[in-house]
Amino acid sequence: MTQAKNKVVVFLGPPGAGKGTQAERLAAEQGLTKISTGDILRDHVKRGTELGQQVRPILDAGKLVPDDILIALIRDKLASMDDVRVIFDGFPRTLPQAEGLDMLLEELGAPVNAVPLLEVPDEVLIARIVERGRQAAARGEAVRSDDTDEVARHRQSVYREQTQPLIDYYAARGHLYRVDGVGGMDEVYSRITDGMK
Repeated sequence: MTQAKNKVVVFLGPPGAGKGTQAERLAAEQGLTKISTGDILRDHVKRGTELGQQVRPILDAGKLVPDDILIALIRDKLASMDDVRVIFDGFPRTLPQAEGLDMLLEELGAPVNAVPLLEVPDEVLIARIVERGRQAAARGEAVRSDDTDEVARHRQSVYREQTQPLIDYYAARGHLYRVDGVGGMDEVYSRITDGMK
């Protein structure tokens, strides 16, 4: 595994900031694999695996899954890659997760390259999340358990409390740059890619 071929981007931002959408586009355009622990965990819940049964009540309550479970998932995913070319969407969320990820990436010779932080005001975020739930219901799809006003507000509070140290951590290492997450998708995407140059 050569470090030159590796690329690691960590997307930060509160729930509803649009990280998933932007990460997918960046992954497609730069040949990166998008790793969303949320997607991985929801897949386990849907399939009813042992891990899924363990984390379902945690997710339903809008709480965060323990670090050791998440790091094990990431280790398993990265170990199967020839070159570590990834975007982390929604992970790490806490300082211990960031430190665990850094240790894992150091083992693999693939340090973090960039950490865009999408910033969106709380009321805009809550409205986006609740609307996502309404649209899913209108299409006859299952509404995610976290797409309600009450759970969304709780998740914003948890995010702020637990993620600020992480923002400081990446800023101190020179990886973090702030991105205004309000505006059209193309506009926000341009801000993200401009910050990577």
